[in-house]
Amino acid sequence: MPNDTQKDSFSIAGHEFTSRLLVGTGKYKDMRETRQAIDASGAEIVTIAVRRTNIGQDQDQPNILEVLPPDEYTYLPNTAGCYDAKTAVRTCRLARELLDGHNLVKLEVLGDEKTLFPDVVQTLEAAETLIKDGFDVMVYTNDDPIMAKRLEETGCVAVMPLAAPIGSGLGIRNRLNIRTIVENAKVPILVDAGVGTASDAAVAMELGCDGVLMNTAIAAAQNPLLMASAMKKAIQAGREAYLAGRMPAKRFASASSPIEGLFF
Repeated sequence: MPNDTQKDSFSIAGHEFTSRLLVGTGKYKDMRETRQAIDASGAEIVTIAVRRTNIGQDQDQPNILEVLPPDEYTYLPNTAGCYDAKTAVRTCRLARELLDGHNLVKLEVLGDEKTLFPDVVQTLEAAETLIKDGFDVMVYTNDDPIMAKRLEETGCVAVMPLAAPIGSGLGIRNRLNIRTIVENAKVPILVDAGVGTASDAAVAMELGCDGVLMNTAIAAAQNPLLMASAMKKAIQAGREAYLAGRMPAKRFASASSPIEGLFF
């Protein structure tokens, strides 16, 4: 196992990344804060909601591509706000057109407006269509190991189970399911949605996840730049802890200094 997490890269759709923290671009007070927070996070992949973010659709509005140049970041257009497969597919095709043939997308098809839980039936349908159309699909889903495996077998390049509802900040609610998804997977697994603070991100990495995607946890913090820095360090610490292999949990004490061989 690598000792230096800076060299501990992972691959998505044939591209290598050293930062295992993926970040969103919404909810910041302005474009300047967006750029500063993303810089502080060290993220290489940034996700954008195509239906809410100007990437060239409106020539009269600020274009995020000017703030976060595509030659500096890997863009991950997402289908946030889509509630059926057809709308999600159409959104991805629009993003590919606006981003000069860019095929890497984050698919999410939501089930209802209150919980923002995924509609896994519509998600699977959209994934099948997009993959046939040449997209590299990173897919948002619930924390069900069966569905996660099904999406992998469909051809998704990464599976992204939620930790908790989007924007809730509740942290990982079902660690056993996340661990099972990781153990069964042959593609990268990234926790997506529900992270609230640095310890949540560290837990995800300690469970063996390949990365974590977040937005609100940074953007809604009282000091987004400081939280972005904290998240960067938490991802690194959690990954190191996973690679190190934690000690077994025990019910009773085990003295750090054994009593055998005492001098007096």
